[in-house]
Order: sequence, then C-alpha cells, then structure tokens
Amino acid sequence: MSVPFLDHIGEIEDPRVPGMVLYPLDEILLSVLVGLLCRGEDFDEIEDICSELLDWLRLFAPFKQGIAPSQTLRRTLARLNPRRLEEAFAAWSAELAGRVRGVVAIDGKTVRGSKQDAGGKGALHLVSAYAHEAGLMLAQRAVDSKSNEITAIPELLDMLALKGAIVTIDAMGTQKAIANRIVAGKADYVLALKGNQGTLEQDAALFFDDPVLAAECPCHEETSVGHGRVEERTVRAADATWLAERHPEWKGLASIVVVTTQRTIKKTAKSSNETRFFISSLPPDPVHLAAAIRAHWSIENNLHWSLDVAFREDECRARKDHSARNLASIRRAVLNMLRKDPSKLSIKRKRLKAFINPEFRAHILAR
Repeated sequence: MSVPFLDHIGEIEDPRVPGMVLYPLDEILLSVLVGLLCRGEDFDEIEDICSELLDWLRLFAPFKQGIAPSQTLRRTLARLNPRRLEEAFAAWSAELAGRVRGVVAIDGKTVRGSKQDAGGKGALHLVSAYAHEAGLMLAQRAVDSKSNEITAIPELLDMLALKGAIVTIDAMGTQKAIANRIVAGKADYVLALKGNQGTLEQDAALFFDDPVLAAECPCHEETSVGHGRVEERTVRAADATWLAERHPEWKGLASIVVVTTQRTIKKTAKSSNETRFFISSLPPDPVHLAAAIRAHWSIENNLHWSLDVAFREDECRARKDHSARNLASIRRAVLNMLRKDPSKLSIKRKRLKAFINPEFRAHILAR
C-alpha cells in the first residue's frame, strides 16, 4: 500500500550516518504519522501505538526490526531538515486542495509545550496558511527566534500558488512588501490596520469619522448569536483611490473598510464595542469584504483550536533541536487527512476510529 504524504517526503535526506541505521527513515516517518493519527501525543505514545499495530504496518513497509524505540523516533525528527519537510508538506497539500479558491488566512501560533523555560523562552512559533473553503492547511513556516512573523510570511507566500485567492492577514503582517508580494502573485488581499503602518490607519479613521463621507459608503449589517452573546456588525467600505495616491507604495490598494462590532452578553446585558479598519485590493463591496474578514477567523477556529483541543499540541513537550517543528508538520498532515474525510465525526472521534478500525485507518492514510 502507498501513503501519498510519505511519497512526497520520500526524497528528504536521512540525517543519520549511512550504514549505521537500523530503522529506515520511511518506517520512522510512517510510525510517527500513524501514531499521531491514532491519538498519540508524544514519542512514547507513538511507539506504544505502533507496536500494537505492527502487523498492520507491515502492509506498508517491512519493519524487519520492528518499531523504532521512542528515543530513535525523537532523535531522528530532531535532526531531520524541517524546511525540506515543510516544502514537501506544501506540495502534498497543494495536490490535496487542488486550485485554491476564496480566502487563504495567514496567522501565527506558538507551540507552548516547546518552551525552554517557565517564562516561555524559546517556544516554537509557526506561521500557517489555511484555505477556508477547502478546510485545509496549505503550508507553514517557523519564525526565527531572533525575528518575527514579518520575515516568515514572505517565505510562506512563496510556497503557495495563490492566483485568484484572497489573502487575509492580521495587523502584524500588514506590510508594503507583503502586500506587493500578494499582488505580484495575482491574488487579492484584505489586511488589518493598526498603528504600525504610519498614517495609513489614521487616514482611514479620519475618513470614516466624517459623517457625510461615511453616510455615502455602501453598508452591510449582520447579526450572529452564539456562546451566550449577540454580535451586531456594521461593515462600511469606500473606494480608496485617494488613499492609494497618498500611499503609492501600497500596490493594488482599492478599498478601505471599517467594521464596527457591538457584543452583548445575553445573561448580563453588558455590551462592548470594537472598531477595526482594513485595507484591500478588492472593490469596495461591503458584503464581499465582510465575508472575507469573517473567514479569516477560520484559521483560529478550525486549525489552531483543533490542534490544541483534538491533538493537545500545547501539551507536547518535544523541544530538542527540530523535533517540535517536524512533529508539528506531520501533525498538520494528519489533520488535513482527517479533514478530507467526509464523515460527520469530530476530529477526536475520527482519531479514535482510526485506532480501532484498520479499514478506516487505511482510508484516511490514502487521502
């Protein structure tokens, strides 16, 4: 049997000394993949699970020496080239997702269990791209310990074929170079504004503060109810030709957006208000822009939340060299496989079913 994900990473160089290897790299990667699929959370649990599934695993590889001990799994992933694994993951995800349509949300997540001390120093921080419509993670890049997301996002964009997509990023990634890169890739952007873009946010705020100008803007209102609260959102969009002339360095700038949100706690009737500003290369259509802005949160709700709750990623204490980063890549591959399964089971129940049902397990790996 073949596992498409492993086929993509088969060319990654084994970091171990040739002739001194007892457990082949493909068997180690398959063990980690299957262990994570079947509810394993660390290398010890991966070894235990795969030892129980050894006969089934031999349908895919010989496993002449049995399952590699957890220490071997840990050491191998600690030394494996993480960039090559991320590039292979991106290539596999591109095949899995097909042509990317709609919103691609980009955001960062810290793997808290990888911290080096109680203060959180040295924790792995990953920037991910999530395709909202396909429900799949497309790629990830680690943020260098001496840098921030601004340097990782361009590298992430270079890994993706985004023609026709809408890229959404929070204020950290609202940078001229990033906007220009998105436009160069024939995609559109919706970028959040805060005070780190010079006078850009101030210009947008002054525009919408003018009651005459704001009244002339097309407006869209929507209400949602859930989690014990009511959210009422008002979205206004305006043509940004004048702003593009003031800030020509922002390529493709076509519209500015203001989103005013009132949240009311149903139990206490307490309310809070929030106003956010955005720039976009899309036309000033408030309905379309509101949908893109809301879709951005799917990376939190469908990706980061699933990794924390279903996979308990933040509790994994792998931290040696590249082990946390490589384990995170394979964990996200498993999540993509589970997302592609059309059944209505939760991610946690799919992982349980994969452990107890060999046919379902094979079906998921074949995704």
